[in-house]
Amino acid sequence: MTEQKNVTDIQAHGMGTTLVRPDWAPITLEETNRLLRRYPGLGEASALAWHSPRPFSSATIAITAAERVFIKRHHHSVRDAEGLIEEHRFIGHLRSQGIPTSEVVVGLDGLTAYEMDEWTYEVHHLSKGTDLYRDAISWSPFLEEAHAYAAGEALARLHLAAKSFDAPARAVRALVSSFSIFASANPLEEIAVYIAKRGALSDYLKNRSWERDVETIFLPLHARLAPMLGDLRPMWTHNDWHASNLLWSDRDGASGVESILDFGLADRTNAVYDLATAIERNTIEWLDMDDNGRDDLVHYEQLEALLVGYESVRPLSDVESAALVAMLPLVHAEFALSEIDYFAGIVRSVNNADLAYDSFLVGHAKWFEGRMGRDLLDYLEQRHLRKSVSP
Repeated sequence: MTEQKNVTDIQAHGMGTTLVRPDWAPITLEETNRLLRRYPGLGEASALAWHSPRPFSSATIAITAAERVFIKRHHHSVRDAEGLIEEHRFIGHLRSQGIPTSEVVVGLDGLTAYEMDEWTYEVHHLSKGTDLYRDAISWSPFLEEAHAYAAGEALARLHLAAKSFDAPARAVRALVSSFSIFASANPLEEIAVYIAKRGALSDYLKNRSWERDVETIFLPLHARLAPMLGDLRPMWTHNDWHASNLLWSDRDGASGVESILDFGLADRTNAVYDLATAIERNTIEWLDMDDNGRDDLVHYEQLEALLVGYESVRPLSDVESAALVAMLPLVHAEFALSEIDYFAGIVRSVNNADLAYDSFLVGHAKWFEGRMGRDLLDYLEQRHLRKSVSP
């Protein structure tokens, strides 16, 4: 797609499987060149080669005098410069440890994020690798088991490198996948604190039976995880580990992860949380959850390949292996709350806020009470038990 294409033709991923009109207008060439004045080493852009279909922000690839660069624009209510710099520090640490993350371009005054008008921008050098999943939506499976294995390996390496990154949890931000409510000994108190800090979420939940849902659905899940929380080391994690956030290589016929992208959901959680997120994002086809004719929503071969790849680099401890079973039904809950806050307060879409509550928050957790969900947890439990008794 080039700049000459009518921007009204650009579509984005919606909350389902169909493309929709984007919430945020596409980045323009004029806007790009206003921004690039703050990056004198890049020169002016002559064209925009592609526009991202991802929701929540706008992004493009710009052809500049020096190179092609990836530009991402956020509304200031989603990310300010300080919020982006939190992510950039983590990316920089991982790169210093040899992890192939995207490389943020440094502009005037040594800054990596700039605010213009109502927007906040970041610019990245193009990363190495092939974008095999450019059009893939989250909650869609890998193309092959080899990709699942390679993704597991890469995630484990990231976790080993992240151990030495010492930073507190992020400030209150929209669209961050945090782990505070269910890391607490008292989730009811903690969720009240979480809601109170987010005005749109608080207003939306006044019309929902959220206290009852927490007590009946989430507290029993938390009770299974609670005894293991003390053994899960807090650390910064990616929190959006999907194949579409990875670039791929094919060396000697073996698929591998060449680059790791998009740290927008990163925060201080723990390795089990991040691994559970990877399972949740890649191996369960949530968007077909309401299709009563589907009984194959879980891709077990890919799940096993992901876990084997991960443990080939960073074997799970006995407690982590057990905690993974308990974590999985809870892992999407806090991000779902963040989505509700975003939809209700920033883009003002009641329909999407309802979808996030009914399907992403409550629906995902309740799915684990059904046959397919119980079978998945049983699979992980049996896997854990086999490991715990093996010599």
